[in-house]
Amino acid sequence: MNSITLIIPPSAFLLDERVFMSLGLLRVAAVLEQAGVAVEVLDLSGVANYLDALQTHLEEHATPVYGLTATTPQMPAASQIRDRIRTVRPQARLILGGPHITLVNAAARMEKNHGRAGRGAKAMAALAAGFDVLVAGDGEAAILEALAEAPPQIIDADDPASPLFLSNERLTALPFPARHLVEVGSYHYQIDGVPALSLIAQLGCPFGCGFCGGRLSPFLRRVRMRTAASVVAEMRAMHQAYGTRGFMLYDDELNVNPGMLDLMHRIAALQRELGETFRLRGFIKSQLFTPAQAEAMYAAGFRWILVGFESGSERILSNIQKKATRAENSRCMRIAHDYGLKVKALMSAGHPGESPQTLAETQDWLIASQPDDFDLTLITTYPGTPYFDEAVESAPGVWTYTIAANGDQLHSLEVDYNTVAEYYKGVPGEYSSFVYTDALDRRELVEWRDRIEAGVRERLHIPYNTGVAAQRYEHSMGQTGTAASASSLPASIWRRSGAFRAAAGAS
Repeated sequence: MNSITLIIPPSAFLLDERVFMSLGLLRVAAVLEQAGVAVEVLDLSGVANYLDALQTHLEEHATPVYGLTATTPQMPAASQIRDRIRTVRPQARLILGGPHITLVNAAARMEKNHGRAGRGAKAMAALAAGFDVLVAGDGEAAILEALAEAPPQIIDADDPASPLFLSNERLTALPFPARHLVEVGSYHYQIDGVPALSLIAQLGCPFGCGFCGGRLSPFLRRVRMRTAASVVAEMRAMHQAYGTRGFMLYDDELNVNPGMLDLMHRIAALQRELGETFRLRGFIKSQLFTPAQAEAMYAAGFRWILVGFESGSERILSNIQKKATRAENSRCMRIAHDYGLKVKALMSAGHPGESPQTLAETQDWLIASQPDDFDLTLITTYPGTPYFDEAVESAPGVWTYTIAANGDQLHSLEVDYNTVAEYYKGVPGEYSSFVYTDALDRRELVEWRDRIEAGVRERLHIPYNTGVAAQRYEHSMGQTGTAASASSLPASIWRRSGAFRAAAGAS
């Protein structure tokens, strides 16, 4: 197979979809270009009527292979995209990669190792019934195997013993993501008023939080790090290509990297060399945060950090295996503010043992610690999380996860992740909960979530975040009937690689 269309599904559950581009898929695209494969990217992020745009593309241009990436909340849209491709291009090969299949594969593998078949195996079978090839784990080398004449249906690149699994060295050697295959200007993210793009310096998080996906997946659990020189080279290339001066480092926890200070110093040096001032933002682990890190981050241009504090309750912090105490979280906040760094506190509700008391403690901690912004989400038991993988069916359609040390429990409803995404974030006032505890039912969890957000925002004078309305693909934009050409799709939706243009004789 010498040509492929890679598709980014929409994320209609987000307030604004055009914030961060799908770097994993664009890194796969870069590897394909390097291998001489003609690549086109259909970016459906933020397209309200994405099936119309897909239909036009399928009618007016065909490739033998279509590759989709999908997180769990994107699976309903990805399933609809799959079905439309099957209808219009029934002979095409369909590949699914990304976090969802990786998490489901890890859950199914765990069940197999324990001699049982449960929700993971059921979810894996459903995916296998819908796609020709499933790629779990690192997709950069696996995609070439998926394009072979007769590939296996499941390519497991989520195994450190596999040659498809990325090492530090192989991660560093990869080409930079093929950002030229999406309309970069259609993504709008700012750091302190400076337009910004995202990049990834390292992969994986080594911690064992019970709510977090991929705790059984080496792809998501094992830290792989690029060299500081490689990261700075990518920032230089982004600045040269797009004039980028704002950078969101979308790594799980920047300060798990023992070379973090060296990276910060190199980023500062790049700005001196270019005569520019950068603005940066990224995630850090609270209990590992130090004044030296804060000072170096500020000097490198950081003005915001994001921290997954999750809860203000010691009981909940212990239950979720956060490995951070309330005091350590408060210390992290003080260090950041002492060095001029703003903090977005990432909080969550609905953990095992959650009660009115624990949620009141979370609200009190937020007011006392005074973050500059915060996000409070309701927990979902994703495949690949301990909350999902270690739960047992306690009633028909109800799965219960129990904290062994104290008996605290979390109950979750069975969710068909291929059709439902209402559990993931949402618009204030429109949240849904698919979990409940012994002390709080689903409705009460939503009410507490909304009450805490409103109260803390009012007390700390933090405005609500507002998203941008989804764009629409319109047939009136030059795409009337069958006379339109695929090249007339809006630039923010569809782009081809140089290999495709060369094959078509384009300049």
